[in-house]
Amino acid sequence: MPAALALSPHLDDAAFSCGGTLARLARRGWDVTVATLFTASVPDPQGFALACQLDKGLGPEVDYMALRRAEDAAACAHLGARPRHIALAEAPHRGYGSAPALFADLRPDDRVRADLAVQLRDLLAAHAPDLVLAPQGVGGHVDHVQLVLALREAAPAAPVLWWRDFPYTVRHADPKEPFRAAFAALPEVTVRLEPQDDAAKQAACAAYASQIGFQFGGAAGLDARLAAEESRERFRQEGEIPFDL
Repeated sequence: MPAALALSPHLDDAAFSCGGTLARLARRGWDVTVATLFTASVPDPQGFALACQLDKGLGPEVDYMALRRAEDAAACAHLGARPRHIALAEAPHRGYGSAPALFADLRPDDRVRADLAVQLRDLLAAHAPDLVLAPQGVGGHVDHVQLVLALREAAPAAPVLWWRDFPYTVRHADPKEPFRAAFAALPEVTVRLEPQDDAAKQAACAAYASQIGFQFGGAAGLDARLAAEESRERFRQEGEIPFDL
């Protein structure tokens, strides 16, 4: 059985960006794993980290990341994928103190990439994937950027499909430097989804209930935005892919 490993910065990125492709692979008999890197619960969040859950209607007593991990498990069930949750802390817990800071330059004291490198090596060794799926870093979120940097340094043996980071693609056309030129040199691949893949993706995205209001203004907004994607997912392809997607 061929294996696919999706490397997701946050608990929703893979489903939003390439959930239909993951569902298609699972439906065709692939062993699909979605490994999300930044999923650590942090007791007693403060400042901007706390604001990130308060603005979603969740009080300070809620273990926000435990809630999101449960949502991710439900989403992966819709996709036919197995979730893996790696306990690295999201950017608001690493000194990024505002929404603009999440999309600005990497902090010089942010050393998470070394931990990411260890986790990526372990994941690639444990799953021995025939295909890796990962973000391009469109929008420039620092967690996405750190993952791209770490994965490019890891140079996995398997081919990589670099997905366009939805919903950041709504506001940004290209990856952030220093990746723009590198990704532009790779061939573009468009996966056109079949109805069952579309339905699985929509159900998976809806499972992230804590994010839907903030990101899309509610379930109707999510449905409209997914419909606007025209049943397709777009990637940049790195390496030779000897099978039909």
